[in-house]
Parts: sequence; C-alpha cells; structure tokens
Amino acid sequence: MDEKSVRCAHACRNTCAMLSEALREESEMVLFYERLRQECNYPDVHLMLQELIEQRSRSVLMINQKLNELRARGEILDGVISSYNSASA
Repeated sequence: MDEKSVRCAHACRNTCAMLSEALREESEMVLFYERLRQECNYPDVHLMLQELIEQRSRSVLMINQKLNELRARGEILDGVISSYNSASA
C-alpha cells in the first residue's frame, strides 16, 4: 500500500476508514507471517515469526475493539438525536 494513498476523509460516521484500512493491513501481515512461519524450519526465525504474529494479532484486536467502540458510540448518538427529533415532532 502506498502511504500517500491513505488520507483521512474526516467524514466517518460510526466507523473510521483509516482504522478499517489499518485493520485490513494488519490482518494481511498476520497471514503473511503465518505463511512464512509454515515454510521456515529454522528455530530462531520460526520463534521470531511467531512473536511477530502475536504482536500483529494484538494490533488487530486493538483496532477491532476501537472500531466497535466507534460503532457503539455512533449508535448511542443516533439514538439521542432521534429521541430529540421525535420529541420535537
């Protein structure tokens, strides 16, 4: 991915395009390192790749949690806005 092609639109609603892209990239890296680890039989490299997989997997989890928080926050705000709209109608 070209870093220059990643731009924040600052117009996300209930999610974040930047975090979604980061999630996609991190997930691809986990798969890449898993493929390398399957091919590698050198113990030190195998161990290092396992550590990289674990680190990237934690990143995937962290990004996913933040995206879920953003969605939940958006749903709450939508509910508050709709309650004001229905009260004034």
